[in-house]
Amino acid sequence: MNRLAMSAALAALLISPAVMAQSMGEKTGVNSVLGIAPTTADFVKEAASSDMLEIEAAKIAEEKGNAEEKKFAAQMITDHTKTSSDLKQLVSSGDVKADIPASLDAASQKKLDKLRDAKPADFTGEYDPMQVSAHEDAVSLFERYAKSGDSLKLKDWAGKTLPALQHHLDMAKAMNKSRD
Repeated sequence: MNRLAMSAALAALLISPAVMAQSMGEKTGVNSVLGIAPTTADFVKEAASSDMLEIEAAKIAEEKGNAEEKKFAAQMITDHTKTSSDLKQLVSSGDVKADIPASLDAASQKKLDKLRDAKPADFTGEYDPMQVSAHEDAVSLFERYAKSGDSLKLKDWAGKTLPALQHHLDMAKAMNKSRD
């Protein structure tokens, strides 16, 4: 009996880092490189944070951006407000068991601060590449979850949302290229 208890305790210790590693893998980008689907909790957190960052960055672009950036920003506010609302609905309905963050993480806040502090002449150089990078990350996140996520409703939603994110990425790349 004692051996059984020891074996169970050892198994719990061995499993625990694996569960934590997936969250760390998502945080560090390792999961993206390896094509590993995020956990539902990680997906919801990352998707919600991405929406918050996109909306806030777009508000800054509406003030500081050129005509192309302002048009892009208006589209980002519309689309990311909708995806944010959809995600909140999935969570609040109980269909998805996860927590939506109430505020941006430190890294995202730092990106916003950099945009806010950018001089008008430097804004495009900050905003445009940021949008390419943010949408590359979002496409990767949604592709991986749509392919192998563990919540069927969230997986379906991720797959349906993916074409819009891919379109955003194409728009961001075109906007970034036009400044060269």
